[in-house]
Amino acid sequence: MVANKFKVLGFAGSLRTGSYNKALLRASENLLPENLILEIYDIDGIPPFNQDNERNMPMKVKEFKSKIRSADALLIATPEYNYSVPGVLKNAIDCASRPYGDNPFDGKPVAIISASVGMLGGARAQYHLRQTFVFLNMYPLNGPEVIVPFAHEKFDANGKLLDENTKKFLKQLLQRLADWTEKLRS
Repeated sequence: MVANKFKVLGFAGSLRTGSYNKALLRASENLLPENLILEIYDIDGIPPFNQDNERNMPMKVKEFKSKIRSADALLIATPEYNYSVPGVLKNAIDCASRPYGDNPFDGKPVAIISASVGMLGGARAQYHLRQTFVFLNMYPLNGPEVIVPFAHEKFDANGKLLDENTKKFLKQLLQRLADWTEKLRS
């Protein structure tokens, strides 16, 4: 915590340059309550998990683990691929949670946001991500759920969030994440 502000680490489960989920994270920066600071981290470059290498992780994984450890809370933006969490996001989480007994996610408050061009906006990916949080002993925020369907209609060509209703729910989620983090710290 920096001067009564909670540090939130945000990362997206997409590597795509024009990702709506990355844009949703950037939109969050403008909607933060006064007691949150958001650092956005790019998971691009995290290699595929190989248990043979878990005790000698690549520098990118060590950096990611360090960022998770130093954060007071997490904000994960996930697209939905094939009814579930994208492989790159699951891989990044798997890499960072290993080796067994060295889990930086343990006890972390976390909020999930998602955007998709489809009708369900990433709802199934959010559900599957919550299942992973159980094993990692994380404390997910239950609501409000920020699920952005038809994302291509809610962002401009530069990735700026235009939809006021989405902004409203995102702002509520960020305030609740701040409150949840403070409650868990007490």
